[in-house]
Amino acid sequence: MNLKKYLSFGSKDIGIDLGTANILITLKGKGVVLKEPSVVAIDKKTGEIKATGFEAKEMLGRTPENIEAVRPMKDGVIADFTATQLMLKNMMKKVCSKYNAGRPRVVVGVPSGITEVEERAVEESIMQAGAKEVFLIEEPMAAAIGAGLNVSEPSGNMIVDIGGGTTEVAVISLGGIVVSNSLRVAGDELDDDIINYIKREKYLAIGETTAENIKMQIGCASPLMTDMSLEIRGRDLNTGLPKNITIKSSEIMEAMKESVEKIVDTVKQTLEQTPPELAADLVEKGVCLAGGGALIQNLDQYLSSEIEMPVYVAESPLECVVEGTAKTLEDLEKLKNVFVNSKRRKI
Repeated sequence: MNLKKYLSFGSKDIGIDLGTANILITLKGKGVVLKEPSVVAIDKKTGEIKATGFEAKEMLGRTPENIEAVRPMKDGVIADFTATQLMLKNMMKKVCSKYNAGRPRVVVGVPSGITEVEERAVEESIMQAGAKEVFLIEEPMAAAIGAGLNVSEPSGNMIVDIGGGTTEVAVISLGGIVVSNSLRVAGDELDDDIINYIKREKYLAIGETTAENIKMQIGCASPLMTDMSLEIRGRDLNTGLPKNITIKSSEIMEAMKESVEKIVDTVKQTLEQTPPELAADLVEKGVCLAGGGALIQNLDQYLSSEIEMPVYVAESPLECVVEGTAKTLEDLEKLKNVFVNSKRRKI
C-alpha cells in the first residue's frame, strides 16, 4: 500500500449538520455516529458544561437558577457563540475520542442565506473545537447530494429543505445553485404557532417540547382521512393549575396554516425565478422534500397541489444534509467547487 493510500485510509474526516434543532455528525466510513438535539446546559457561575444533546434538552424549562439550558443556534446560524463553541467541542470530543479521529477535516452544512460574518463564526467555532480544516457547504446543496440527486448533470433539480430554523429552497444544475431562497420559517416557527394557538383557543400554556411532540404526532398540512387526536398536558391560564386536554389534527393544521403558506410561497417564488429550460426539467423530475419538516403529514400532497408539479419526500429526510457532507468527504477534490469557503483554513 503506498503512503498516499495509507494516509487517506487512516484519515477520519467528519461531516456536520449544524442544525437549529439537531446536530448530526457523520464519520468517513462509519455513517452517522452522533445525532443529538442542539441544546447545551451551562453552569452560569463557572461557565462549565453540565450537559449537551438529549440530556440538556430534558433540562429545557426545568433548570435551577445557576444552570441555564440554551439552544445556541437560531434560524440556522449561531446566536450564542460561546455556547455553540462549548457544545461543538463537547460533541466533537465524544466522536473523536470514541473513533480515534485526532484532528479531523470537517465539512459543515450552512444556510444559503448566511452572511460572511456568520460564515466566519461557524468556521471559528469548529476550528476551536479541534478541526484541522473546515469546508462550508450550503445546506440545500448538501441536502440534494444526500438525497441522491445528481447535482453535477446539466439538468435542473429542486430541493426544499425544511429544517428547524430555516427553509432552504434551491434549484441546482451543473454542481452549482442556480436559484435559491432562504426563509427563516421552519420547524421552530411551526412549534411557536402551535404554542400560540393552544394558548389563544384553549387557554392552556404548553412548552416547546410538547409543541414539537404535537407537530410530529398529529401535525398535517391538509386534512387527514381520519382526524387524529392527542391528549396533552399544560398549565390552565385561568386557574394556574395543571390540566389535560385533547387536541385534534385539524386544529393543528389550522394553527400551522400561515407558516405552511409562507413555505409554499417561497417555493413558488423560486420556481418563478428559474430559467425556463430548468423549469421544464423540474416538471418531469418533481421536487424533493428534505429536513424534519418534510415529515409533516400531507405536506408533499399539499405542495404538489399548489405548484401543480410532482413532490416527493427524500428517503431519510432528517439525514439528507449530513449524508451530503459525508458524500463530499468521499471526494473532496472532485466536489471542491460546491464549498462556500473555497479558501481552506489551516492551523
